[in-house]
Amino acid sequence: MRTHSTRRWLAGLGVAGAIVAAAATPASAEESAVDLGLYFNDTTLAVGSEGKAGSPILYSSEPVVLHGLSVRYDYRDLAGKVTVKPEGAASGDCASAEKNVLVCTYPLETGLDDWGIGGYFSVVLAPTADAKDGDTGEVKVTVSAEGATSASHTAKVRVGEGVDLAGGPEVKRSAAPGGSFTAPLMVRNTGTTTAKGAVVIFDHDRAIRPSEKFNNCTYEGDELRTCRFDSLTAAPGENWTSAVNYTLGKDTYAPGKEYGYHNWMTVAEFEDFAAYLDNLGISVGKPGNGGNLTLTRAGALSGFQADTNPDNNWSGMEVSVTGKNGADLAAIGDSATGKAGAVVKATVGLRNNGPASLDFNRTGNSVTKVDVAVPTGTTAVEVPEVCVPFDGEREDWNDAGKPGAAAYRCWTDIYIAVGEEQTVEFGLRIDKVVPNATGTVTINAKCECDGFTEDIKPANDTAKLLVNATGGNGGGDGGSLPITGENTALVAGIGGLLLAAGVGGYAVARRRRTRFVA
Repeated sequence: MRTHSTRRWLAGLGVAGAIVAAAATPASAEESAVDLGLYFNDTTLAVGSEGKAGSPILYSSEPVVLHGLSVRYDYRDLAGKVTVKPEGAASGDCASAEKNVLVCTYPLETGLDDWGIGGYFSVVLAPTADAKDGDTGEVKVTVSAEGATSASHTAKVRVGEGVDLAGGPEVKRSAAPGGSFTAPLMVRNTGTTTAKGAVVIFDHDRAIRPSEKFNNCTYEGDELRTCRFDSLTAAPGENWTSAVNYTLGKDTYAPGKEYGYHNWMTVAEFEDFAAYLDNLGISVGKPGNGGNLTLTRAGALSGFQADTNPDNNWSGMEVSVTGKNGADLAAIGDSATGKAGAVVKATVGLRNNGPASLDFNRTGNSVTKVDVAVPTGTTAVEVPEVCVPFDGEREDWNDAGKPGAAAYRCWTDIYIAVGEEQTVEFGLRIDKVVPNATGTVTINAKCECDGFTEDIKPANDTAKLLVNATGGNGGGDGGSLPITGENTALVAGIGGLLLAAGVGGYAVARRRRTRFVA
């Protein structure tokens, strides 16, 4: 399975569905043998709890439609400690092949690809009445299907004390772009067992940046990702608190709102989660070079530990961004020359001239649309997979990337930084040489959909796409411009994962990819 750099740590697979995926038609397993793959989470369970739900992430070496897809859970190593039982309809048809072995089969055709999908074959792992703190074992999970090469993954399962960590109250702050503010960081022990150590995971919008970098916290660039408190000993009823200083980026859009969240985990549960992130190719970041961020007891309210009520682990903040700081998105056109029958390349898209970056991560929507009208006398024979045929009113999602349309609507990433360009490449076949054959590239088009609409310089929202220009005419901003800016093409992160983690599992939405080049 592939690794990748993520646009942001907590971008959220829960919103990744807004990014257009490849629309290639999967082959059937009978046509071409494929290799399967899977991942199943390491899991820490609380003694006496009802357990946790989980499902494997399933992969195939190429897009394929599978028949007879099944998953086998072999938990004989956990006999007497943990049970594995199907969880509802998402489990498929399940039966015990032998003692401490569960086999679940999905009765319908199932499409897989190399980007992975979760939600199938959901099971509940639960401690038995005889389980005790410190019990460990493994569950071996195997995926099989007709005409495909099966694969297995072994996950670690631990049983520990049950604790109940809870976050503090949500807070509201206000600042202008470039301004500073302070927000509390609080953890409460609302259970009956002393909590020994804790880890907090942050899910902040890009604009919210830490003013300091502590050595017990991790960072990816200007993004705060985690802080770990190994020495914390929080007795039942105790509150522990600290304060974190933040700065809003100077490129923050204003007026508006920025949001931050954090989620508490036990040390053992974070170890499970970190292994999951590693499988996705997502880094937890690097430690800061400052001092320790410490928690102070604010008053009452050696084995493993697991949270018995993850629903209350969250806390959040809302930052009202004051002032005025807009963005100018400019269309990028192109110009190409060729003879009849030749296929020429055209690179089109947009650039963010600033002064504000645009972050639509919370909604999961593409920042804007790029509408491309194909020049007269040419046919689009190579079309990016993030572009769909468009007749001016309707988008044909069933034919994403299909050649031959007169016009296309293309979808950008959910974040565009100041100075960043996002472009796609079309292959245009010249059917007939027409001097100054003109198409257009239009951004921020009005439509019944969400997206950026408050461009501060709409005059540059349209650019020309020229083929066989005469008289020195150029396309848009003077042809194909150099690609600059950070790589924000792929979104796969942890906001959505944390939402799932908050209820005891990491149920995964489909990972998506975009072919816009950033």
